[in-house]
Amino acid sequence: MKVLGEFRMPAMPDMEALAAAQRRNIEALSTANRVALEGAQAVARRHMEIMQASVTEMTDAMKAFASADAPHDKATKQAELAKATYEKAVANLQEIADLIQKSNSEALSVLNKRFAEAMDEVKGLVGKG
Repeated sequence: MKVLGEFRMPAMPDMEALAAAQRRNIEALSTANRVALEGAQAVARRHMEIMQASVTEMTDAMKAFASADAPHDKATKQAELAKATYEKAVANLQEIADLIQKSNSEALSVLNKRFAEAMDEVKGLVGKG
């Protein structure tokens, strides 16, 4: 009996606290997914704007290229067009990469914050037992 008296049953976890923590986990995942989706939509929207602007710029450039008469003028315009196109493409890629990085960072921040809160909650629950 003495041995049984010293044997302690582990404390039952607070089921309401566990359920509340699980709800907060789901809310954090939902928020992170929403942030990621909004980021993807912003990237797609910006990509479409870039494509539309590129088509317009290319059309204007072709008109200007066609209007140049002398071979030297055509070669100069072609070199300028190639340089401008390259610089614009690099800038556009950087902008898209920045948008993606920002979106990922925001979504990850939501999850990291919730993870830290969850670890504090676990410490609190274990401390009660």
